[in-house]
Amino acid sequence: MSNSNIGNKKQKSRKPVVLMSMGAQERKGHDYQVMTHKYILPLVEHAGCVPVLIPTCCGTDDLEQYLDMADGVYLTGAGSNIDPALYGQENQTPGKGQDRDRDLFDLPLVRAAIARGLPIFGVCRGMQEINVALGGDLYQKVYAEPGFNDHRENPDDPVNVQYAPAHSVQVAASSWLHTLLGSDSIRVNSLHGQGLKTLGKGLEAIARAEDGLVEAIHGPSLSPFLFAVQWHPEWQAAQNPDSVKIFEAFGQACRSQVQKKAGAYDSAA
Repeated sequence: MSNSNIGNKKQKSRKPVVLMSMGAQERKGHDYQVMTHKYILPLVEHAGCVPVLIPTCCGTDDLEQYLDMADGVYLTGAGSNIDPALYGQENQTPGKGQDRDRDLFDLPLVRAAIARGLPIFGVCRGMQEINVALGGDLYQKVYAEPGFNDHRENPDDPVNVQYAPAHSVQVAASSWLHTLLGSDSIRVNSLHGQGLKTLGKGLEAIARAEDGLVEAIHGPSLSPFLFAVQWHPEWQAAQNPDSVKIFEAFGQACRSQVQKKAGAYDSAA
């Protein structure tokens, strides 16, 4: 077997590499970059991908080099809010933590990944980052907006109660998500104080909560796979068939990216 055939076989058989940006956390006077297991595990177990955790504290100088190794991008939730100055608003929640390093890394990451045609999957804060990166904005306090419900969890509840199904989501009948899940309505958890207001360019709402708040977005004109949700499908994903389907779909999109790269490698050989 020639060296080019061996290289092409390895390229086709490798698992997709997915970038996950980490967030800032301070512990006993030390600054950490962190990512929780609950986000990592379904990416490995259901999407079949290899996670690469990116520190966001070093700026974007190496962004393109990270993307060179990537077959997909996975933007997770976090305890921090996006700096409202990045979408043209004054800060209405000064007591809530922010992570400007992550903001200033992830917004360019979204745009650069789209430019490369990479699959992108966002959860909670990750969905909000995608929206802001594409020119959209947010409700900073959904619970204070007329006509909307309070989508926050009770901080005094145990974790399993906080992440339990909290409300239904209506899935757009003609949408990609409806085809994937085969359902008009699903039950989801709800742990967020902020939400999407004006959609970013190229995005469409494909699921909404009972009060009309956007719960899922899709950007088929921007990327082969650009999908994000406001709820947390990563929580005990193996026990939720809808979550499994979502992670499997993202994994398949990333594997398609591997095949695309293998084809380009083969053509160049």
